[in-house]
Amino acid sequence: MFSRARVLCVLGALLLPATLLPAQTKALRIAAAADLQPVLPAFVANFEKSSGTHAEVSYASSATLATQILNGAPYDLFLAANLAFPQKIVDASLAVEPSPVPYAQGSLVLWARRGVLPQSLTMQSLTDPSVHRIAVADPIHAPYGAAAMAAIQSLGLKTALQPKLVFAENIAQAAQFGQSGNADCALISKTIAITPTMRQAGRFVPVPVTAYPPIRQGAVILRNAPDKQAAENFLSYLQSPAGRNLLLSSGLEPPTQ
Repeated sequence: MFSRARVLCVLGALLLPATLLPAQTKALRIAAAADLQPVLPAFVANFEKSSGTHAEVSYASSATLATQILNGAPYDLFLAANLAFPQKIVDASLAVEPSPVPYAQGSLVLWARRGVLPQSLTMQSLTDPSVHRIAVADPIHAPYGAAAMAAIQSLGLKTALQPKLVFAENIAQAAQFGQSGNADCALISKTIAITPTMRQAGRFVPVPVTAYPPIRQGAVILRNAPDKQAAENFLSYLQSPAGRNLLLSSGLEPPTQ
């Protein structure tokens, strides 16, 4: 049985003005390309410590995130793996900026599991009969997948490698295919290849940068972001000297102009 005093307390709480009730904690909502999965936790930790603003990050392919945003997903900041997908957000009048803001340039690498191709590891060595499956991110949805297919094409390897290709939803899943043994090799981002898990499971070499278009990664702040200032602060942190140094240590270069 509730006591009369307890009932009155509950009713009193229900009748309190909204201004006196505890406010819900706001969070900066970031949509981030899958290549940033190993990169952003350090940024988020530093940002939360310095600003007091909580940040939540959702990772997926750039195309998937762009589609979610176009369909009304409540993100504040979109960090893509190229400039084309954030440009779609600009074109739909859903971004604050008149054009995507370049924040980094990515690198494509060839990763192989331990024991695969024990001698030289090159793009040409993928034609070796011992290589049965090569993981690549979906080139339609993932910029790194598009870069991988461009490299295969420009190096004259498309015919030889096409039967070996296994397509993943995004670059993180392509890496997982390699790490789990579902693929012998993978064309992935340097940001993922240098993680302890991938280093322990295999080795990697850079894909010649002349073999694929530059992977310029861009960002936009969403026009309907509840806290645009927090989104601007986070993007500014990415572009600051401290942020650039952290990006470099994570496998990303400063953006080219």
